[in-house]
Amino acid sequence: MSIDFNKILIIGIIAVLLLGPQRLPMYAQKLAEFVKAVRRFADTAKDRMREEMGPEFDDVDWQKLDPRQYDPRRIIRDALLDSPSSTASGMAAVETAQVTASKVRATAPVVPLAAGEAAPFDAEAT
Repeated sequence: MSIDFNKILIIGIIAVLLLGPQRLPMYAQKLAEFVKAVRRFADTAKDRMREEMGPEFDDVDWQKLDPRQYDPRRIIRDALLDSPSSTASGMAAVETAQVTASKVRATAPVVPLAAGEAAPFDAEAT
């Protein structure tokens, strides 16, 4: 949601009509004081954060941590275009798991359960 000049102008006209010319300067001054107080609060918070975090505060890439920069398409594209060495090691791990699973299936015969029979339960596997 963005506030453009037209919206600010409409808000200003409504404020003039509701407050009147006598009270408008007083409220404008209060608004200016509020904005200054918020800016001081933000600066104080930033200074305190810099003091508590130390020199690492300046090393943080704040643009990278901005949630508006999150783009799932870019993340997936980067993952798919990852270096071949990490992909090869990942594929080797998958192949090892598949071979291990096929050995387990070969040694354990599949026996259908009889009607009303409970499935086997391995307490150590869960």
